[in-house]
Amino acid sequence: MRFAVLASGGGSNLQVILDRIHDGALPAECVFVASNNSHAGALERARVARIPAHHISSKTEGSEEAATAKLLALLEKNSCSLLVLAGYMKKVPVPVLQHLRNRVVNIHPGLLPAFGGVGHYGEKVHEAVEKRGCQFTGVTIHMVNEEYDEGQIVLQRTVPVPTGANAMAIGRLVLKKEHDSYWRVLKAFAEGDIVPTESTNPSQAVRINPEWLKSIRALDGPSLQ
Repeated sequence: MRFAVLASGGGSNLQVILDRIHDGALPAECVFVASNNSHAGALERARVARIPAHHISSKTEGSEEAATAKLLALLEKNSCSLLVLAGYMKKVPVPVLQHLRNRVVNIHPGLLPAFGGVGHYGEKVHEAVEKRGCQFTGVTIHMVNEEYDEGQIVLQRTVPVPTGANAMAIGRLVLKKEHDSYWRVLKAFAEGDIVPTESTNPSQAVRINPEWLKSIRALDGPSLQ
């Protein structure tokens, strides 16, 4: 499976994905990494791994339309079958979603639909969890469509919130679960346990092997399912 990654920040999830490819656990190839942020750590991680790294934005290309065209050209040139968002802080352009219908996947640091939508990302999600006094939070991996955080949910894993934990502590626990989850979803795409459809119904973007889902949920034990 050939996939590309869009990231805006440090790229810790990207690094785990690259590590799992390197150790043979993930049968896939990352063909390029792109970011709207020239200083993104994800770009440097890609360069260290000798993966093409691209800064693509309206500043580099002259306009948002030109930036979209550049990204589309890279996806087509590299025959990407999946686009992976790993901390990407921009909305994916509609032409890209159309080009890779039901083949764009994202990870969210909370249990959607709670704490989702515009303005809910990263530390802001954990702050909201702390403020609400939630006993549980978690990770959601979902397909991407034209609406923020409203695509089909592929996988959710729960994280207990320790009594008195602040947003920073919650974030560390959630990130650990992210690192154990995203590469497993990509492996499922690569091995046919998750299969994109051609449906225009957002709730039917992919078909998921129930046995695979059961095996992933078993990793957390019955108390967290």
